[in-house]
Amino acid sequence: MERVKILFVCLGNICRSPLAEAVFKHKIKGSTLEKMVEADSCGTSNYHIGDPPDNRTIANALRNGVSITHLGRQLCVNDFDQFDYILAMDHSNHRNILKLATIDHHTQKVMLMRDFDPKGKGLEVPDPYYGGEQGFQEVFDILDRSMDQFVKHLEERYLPQPKV
Repeated sequence: MERVKILFVCLGNICRSPLAEAVFKHKIKGSTLEKMVEADSCGTSNYHIGDPPDNRTIANALRNGVSITHLGRQLCVNDFDQFDYILAMDHSNHRNILKLATIDHHTQKVMLMRDFDPKGKGLEVPDPYYGGEQGFQEVFDILDRSMDQFVKHLEERYLPQPKV
């Protein structure tokens, strides 16, 4: 069985990307996809290496029925060889990820998370860090619906389709 590895990336790896990782894992829990997928998250910066997610991110996730267990880490060049999908939360991090990519094959793995958002294809997942609870809920809602489409994409690509 083919292993598919997914990496969610934001700036500090304490708000958006660990939430994306947790929402993704929550959505595939108990499914066939869960047995064949690994997910992780990281940041392009080194601000929060070894730190847990922001308390507001954890609280928001729990209010929405999702638990998070993650410690921050920074994106590294080896991630391009380790992961099949590298999903950036915004354009700035997308550019920074591409700056690290050394070969064309690596750049093809890099996408925006909202490329899977039916209400905002190509837009950014906003950084809620300097805002209030409403911003964290907005990020959850964006990730929730984007993740539905991403999971559907993975199922269509990697799971055997019934013959018609």
